[in-house]
Amino acid sequence: MRLGLIIYGKLNTLTGGYIYDKILVEYLQECGHHVDIISYPRRNYIRCLLDNFSPNLYSKLVTSKYDILLQDELNHPSLFLSNHRLQKKLKIPIATIVHQVLCRQPRSKIRNWMFQTIEKHYLKTVDAFIFNSRTTRKTVELLVNGKRPSIVASPAGDRLGHLLSADLVESRAHKGGPLQLVFVGNILPNKRLSALIKGLSRLSPEKWLLTVVGSLTMDIPYARRIKKLIMDKKIGRQVRLVGPKDGTELAQLLSVSHVFIMPYSHEGFGMAHLEAMAFALPVIGSDRGAIKEFVIPGQNGFLIEPDDSKTVNACLNNLYHDRKSLIEMSHAALQTFKARPKWNETMESIHMFLTRLAKSGM
Repeated sequence: MRLGLIIYGKLNTLTGGYIYDKILVEYLQECGHHVDIISYPRRNYIRCLLDNFSPNLYSKLVTSKYDILLQDELNHPSLFLSNHRLQKKLKIPIATIVHQVLCRQPRSKIRNWMFQTIEKHYLKTVDAFIFNSRTTRKTVELLVNGKRPSIVASPAGDRLGHLLSADLVESRAHKGGPLQLVFVGNILPNKRLSALIKGLSRLSPEKWLLTVVGSLTMDIPYARRIKKLIMDKKIGRQVRLVGPKDGTELAQLLSVSHVFIMPYSHEGFGMAHLEAMAFALPVIGSDRGAIKEFVIPGQNGFLIEPDDSKTVNACLNNLYHDRKSLIEMSHAALQTFKARPKWNETMESIHMFLTRLAKSGM
């Protein structure tokens, strides 16, 4: 097959969605298929709308001979109008990879209404869907009032490896000192790091240390506010901002941590959460979004209501004092990871789905 994939910016961008797309591209190429990356410029939402009227972008697409055109749903503002013309001209299936539904993120009703108008229009222009979770699929089906060819192909947690020995769980938990907390996510407002830091600042400092892994340059003003908040709360010794990490560096950091914590971020799936479970870390995540598909409260983690810092601190306080519970939850987290499909299984399911889609011609 010859496929095109439309994204913003570069495929090696360090976010869950881009990592997913990159793994898919590499898998399809290993299967002998040709995949072109069609990169649209990364701009603000309003300026992206103008891409629908760009003759250069349109002509580049219509002159390419693909069997399927893949689109990252993140690109919906650039495609919600031009997809109609593309369908008429190309006469091939257009499939979108949906990592997150923008208009269902926590924000003002007016802004979400604007996003929904455009995003809903876009979702009705595609022929098939690749969803990262059952939650995302349900959200989209409610928006478009119906079902189209689709597959739920959730991210796996084995990209970084896993904890090599379950015996390490006990020695790590019984090591003296504070709970080693890790937050893996770029420093952006939607990840709600500021709310987490404010809540943790009210917890006794001897009980916790937080390592924040993620880019500090995607939203520089917000990153500055985070640094100022840490200074204002006088918790500079409690919070480490280590920037983006991946591969062996991230794996090493996860292996020496106790708990993965991102309690207020609405996730379309939560790949970072599952990767943490591969290293036997219980997850403290949000009860909104798709984390609840694999986090079972009280067994392998906790699900937190929006801005409920009291419950977060109570969970941490209990784990700090009750290391037996920490060990039990750590083992449960590792078992959750082991029971989930691995990347090769996920990618092969997409491969088969796309093969059927190409043969059908829609």
